[in-house]
Amino acid sequence: MNLENLTPDIDIKRIKITQPDVNRPALQLAGFFDHFDSERVQVIGYVEHAYMQTLAEEKRLEIVSRLLDYKVPCIVFCRNLEVSDKFIKLATEKEVPILRSSKTTSSFMAEVIRWLNVELAPRITIHGVLVDVYGEGILIMGESGIGKSEAALELIKRGHRLVADDVVEIKKVSDETLIGTATEITRHFIELRGIGIVDVKTLFGVESVKNTQAIDLVIKLEEWNKDKEYDRMGLEEQYIEFLGNKVVCHSIPIRPGRNLAIICETAAVNHRQKKMGYNAAQEIYKRVTHKIQKNSQKRVM
Repeated sequence: MNLENLTPDIDIKRIKITQPDVNRPALQLAGFFDHFDSERVQVIGYVEHAYMQTLAEEKRLEIVSRLLDYKVPCIVFCRNLEVSDKFIKLATEKEVPILRSSKTTSSFMAEVIRWLNVELAPRITIHGVLVDVYGEGILIMGESGIGKSEAALELIKRGHRLVADDVVEIKKVSDETLIGTATEITRHFIELRGIGIVDVKTLFGVESVKNTQAIDLVIKLEEWNKDKEYDRMGLEEQYIEFLGNKVVCHSIPIRPGRNLAIICETAAVNHRQKKMGYNAAQEIYKRVTHKIQKNSQKRVM
């Protein structure tokens, strides 16, 4: 974020940020420290800076010293505001980093909160393949060897993008959004039994891969079971839960000759259609219901 470190003598490697929210210490500069969340990044904007200038130097240093005693992760001055030498000296003694940004306070806070929400998000790793299909994040799951990577490779050949193969790291960035990514070691690689490791980025070009993708739909591949009854209408959505977030899930039975790539494409487009307000299953149900009612009325007449 192009931050300028005004306290280079402080060892910042030992300092950990654990809270995704930030705080503007206006009340604290006025002397009110009740309910002060000292674990947040502290941001000082024009208003806080202007208020500090109204204080006598002795009072200002007293308040600053009290603020620094809470061992906040760091204090960021926005708008390239001037920081006094005494403030920097006091912060260095108390080992609280002082940083400075040229951005406006509001834009800097928005960017920091967005970034921290991603970096500090709860996360898990699962076995599966994540592909971007028509802008929809499709997470393909199933037992090892069932054909997940082969389906992903066919989708890549059809112009879609690989996000992660084999190991997918899922981050919960909000109560509605899950972000999937590959581990650094396996990023852009895909494993094909009988062939080995394939570098998708090198073989198919940079347009065939993507680093992160929101997970919109889960497709579970499973061996065909003639005794199991599969959903043929899709009137009721099935869900799978990751980190407390529910994601729509389709179970797809696998038989020889089924084209998994076109099934995944159709599932992605159909899911997008539902999000836009059109549900094909509900539409045909309405037609059937209307036809039955119409026939019943004819019999009565």
